[in-house]
Amino acid sequence: MKNKGENKNQNSGFSRRKFLKNTAFAAGLVTIVPRHVLGRGFTSPNDKINLGYIGLGKQGGILSRFFTTETQAQIVAGSDVWTAKRDGFKKIVEGYYAEKRGVTNYNGVTTYLQYKEMLEDKNIDGIVVATPDHWHAIQSIDAMNTGKDVYCEKPLTNTIVEGRMMVDAAKKNNTVLQVGSMQRSWEKFQKAQEIVSTGKLGEIKKVLVNVGDPARAYDLPAEPTPNGIDWNLWCGPAPLLTYHHSIAPQVVEKYPDWRDFKETGGGILTDWGAHMFDIAQWCLGMDRTGPVKFIPPKDSKAVRGLKMFYENGIEMVHEDFGRGWAVRFMGSEGTMDVSRGFIETTPANILMPNGGDPKEKFNDRGNHYQNWLSAMKDRSKPLVDVETGHRSATVGNVANIAYELGRTLEWNPVKEKFKGDKEANRLRKRKNRKY
Repeated sequence: MKNKGENKNQNSGFSRRKFLKNTAFAAGLVTIVPRHVLGRGFTSPNDKINLGYIGLGKQGGILSRFFTTETQAQIVAGSDVWTAKRDGFKKIVEGYYAEKRGVTNYNGVTTYLQYKEMLEDKNIDGIVVATPDHWHAIQSIDAMNTGKDVYCEKPLTNTIVEGRMMVDAAKKNNTVLQVGSMQRSWEKFQKAQEIVSTGKLGEIKKVLVNVGDPARAYDLPAEPTPNGIDWNLWCGPAPLLTYHHSIAPQVVEKYPDWRDFKETGGGILTDWGAHMFDIAQWCLGMDRTGPVKFIPPKDSKAVRGLKMFYENGIEMVHEDFGRGWAVRFMGSEGTMDVSRGFIETTPANILMPNGGDPKEKFNDRGNHYQNWLSAMKDRSKPLVDVETGHRSATVGNVANIAYELGRTLEWNPVKEKFKGDKEANRLRKRKNRKY
């Protein structure tokens, strides 16, 4: 199959004819009925959801495994600015389906340099956005405006105004948008939410959240731009940065460093904040609001110590309390620490009234990916909908602004504006570059 926008003689390393031959299994197998034949209601139990991916790097590859092995979806398209990543994604995904029994009527992966060309395909039902943060809003809104549902990686966006634009687009288009804050699907975090929300810790006084540093301005030395990447398109709405392999590697062995910089991300403050601030918001029942006051540390060079206060008086602090990326809830009747590796309470019987080892009990990670697909089928709200994701991202985005300006900010979560601070309000959005 020809890759859109690529050399027609380019070989992806996989023979479509051989693939179709190998997957022509015995008669009687279920045939996939494309969604566009049936309409948006998914009326057939045999209906398969067709997915297209924007961003085929490390996170896109991880999500391709989840959506091929754990759900009733099939990946039919992908877009990336790297030629090698397009070819690699196509080969891996098609190879998987070639070995998977019970697959029929699968025509392989079409790849694109320009994601907007992919969005024109009416056979695609959902779009998975796994690009750097500065692209999330534009690509998600473009997808929603073509009638497609969206799974968007976290943090939802690195600007507050764009987050609200995503919420508005989802509402206008009746879109099911799931945010990739998948910790809410994990059993230990669901247990944490149940403990806090039912008052087992008593009245919550304070919450400590440890995530990484705030964003900094791009400061990497320039390197020659390699062949095989459309660097202008990678930068897109961000400033045209000089190339450096650590933010856009051709071969991905670790997560790229674009997350560290305010031009393309929000620092590890927002990257992991979209997980841990999100858990704090959820447990405290703040999914439709957020803190109203942000007080940065007096030391302008400090990367921890920001204090945030909710309207009800609960204090949340960006603080390293010695347990890695984690959240600590401090209540009148006890405390609870929760992270991906543990959930513990003091006293212990709050969590384990009958004793036992919580590591053995709370291990299920759920299926955040099937949750989105199920919501697509019945048009329900997914576990982390766009408004929830926007509010959690806003905590991190406002925190970045507070660290940058170094002064107390009063935030109105209803109007989504700062009180009496024109400079802070200007930082709620950014001027996108024409590319």
